[in-house]
Amino acid sequence: RGSDELLSGSVLNSPNSNMSSMVVTANGNDSKKFKGDDKMDGVPSRVLHIRKLPGEVTETEVIALGLPFGKVTNILMLKGKNQAFLELATEEAAVTMVNYYSAVTPHLRNQPIYIQYSNHKELKTDNTLNQRAQAVLQAVTAVQTTNAPISGTTVSESAVTPAQSPVLRIIIDNMYYPVTLDVLHQIFSKFGAVLKIITFTKNNQFQALLQYGDPVNAQQAKLALDGQNIYNACCTLRIDFSKLVNLNVKYNNDKSRDYTRPDLPSGDGQPALDPAIAAAFAKETSLLAVPGALSPLAIPNAAAAAAAAAAGRVGMPGVSAGGNTVLLVSNLNEEMVTPQSLFTLFGVYGDVQRVKILYNKKDSALIQMADGNQSQLAMSHLNGQKMYGKIIRVTLSKHQTVQLPREGLDDQGLTKDFGNSPLHRFKKPGSKNFQNIFPPSATLHLSNIPPSVAEEDLRTLFANTGGTVKAFKFFQRDHKMALLQMSTVEEAIQALIDLHNYNLGENHHLRVSFSKSTI
Repeated sequence: RGSDELLSGSVLNSPNSNMSSMVVTANGNDSKKFKGDDKMDGVPSRVLHIRKLPGEVTETEVIALGLPFGKVTNILMLKGKNQAFLELATEEAAVTMVNYYSAVTPHLRNQPIYIQYSNHKELKTDNTLNQRAQAVLQAVTAVQTTNAPISGTTVSESAVTPAQSPVLRIIIDNMYYPVTLDVLHQIFSKFGAVLKIITFTKNNQFQALLQYGDPVNAQQAKLALDGQNIYNACCTLRIDFSKLVNLNVKYNNDKSRDYTRPDLPSGDGQPALDPAIAAAFAKETSLLAVPGALSPLAIPNAAAAAAAAAAGRVGMPGVSAGGNTVLLVSNLNEEMVTPQSLFTLFGVYGDVQRVKILYNKKDSALIQMADGNQSQLAMSHLNGQKMYGKIIRVTLSKHQTVQLPREGLDDQGLTKDFGNSPLHRFKKPGSKNFQNIFPPSATLHLSNIPPSVAEEDLRTLFANTGGTVKAFKFFQRDHKMALLQMSTVEEAIQALIDLHNYNLGENHHLRVSFSKSTI
């Protein structure tokens, strides 16, 4: 099979490779001895020694490890030993790569691998003996250097087939956490200038069309990224060439963007891209170690980590989805707070499973979320916000679960199990709700409004929660949705708690969430 099978397998176990010295024919008749390097630090070299590779791993996957850090100039695969040598163009690139992967364990096919400096200062390989690897390398370097057509490959299964289009169609499988346009831009920019991106949901799947300036860039991105996971064990990229050769982008917002035309309008109800953010994304190239949170694609740019965190589901560095799911919320207004009000507010950031207001300390509560990313997200967005007039504190609890009261024990309704609630926003993988997670804001997004309900009705309804409605706007194309602005964030939080799932009649229950737009 050709080299385009990158990461197509999922979990493959391989025998542990030993670190004894091995003899490899690396240069014609010359039998060179490659010794396994024992020390992680070692003396920096532009040749890196990679160990514990899964048995079925391809050259392309190994090359892809080095691509974000600079040009890869040579590769030698030692298939029988589950090892490889990778040569980068500069020692500086190799140092950056080793430093990065010492903080973020690299994975291939869900298996950790180990990278260290080699004792060799360069790799001498004979193309006839290392033919397939050289063909793959040529395909990659053609794109990285001159975008010249590939020539001189004598491999029967040529690494590169002629690309039909500079436009890729990207489908994201197992989308348990959202992928934003900015995250896609960050990942795909490694392979050339991305001109345009359009994202959309089709058949309940998040998809994107992405256009490069050159079909060779599209070819290379497909070769390196098809089958890769963006986050740990989820959000798998499925990439094909699109039949389109040019994308027509009308609006620059969080669903579509034309990077060649920053002057485009943002469209209805969508904020234009903040120029400061745009500049940050354009400039940011520093390497940011985000242990655990962003492997295995391990997006090395700080901007990407920021984009992923803004997408909301990566949570804090180093905390994986398996992290602590229980939050401790303190300084609550004990006269007002109920399990239901906490369920509604914290439910904006994840699927709340259980809530327990503490019997002996009624200004504190334990809240169990569906996973560790959700608890991180709720904590980062709600800690320090005002609820019922008091600034609440949200921290991770040492408890692993929230216990329900024993059968027959009356705890005055302080504990509630929401495990089977129909109001969970994130039950469906790929749901649009994943893409609309924002910090508490004075502007609320309303949806599921029946045709009979007018602006005045909604203004009155929201004013009755005790705040002032400053502005209101129906979406032009769809009167089922509107933006409504309260005078403060605290008032908006109160309105969301009171009116999310409010019955507006005609079997329409109002949906309320925070918006990043302003009116």
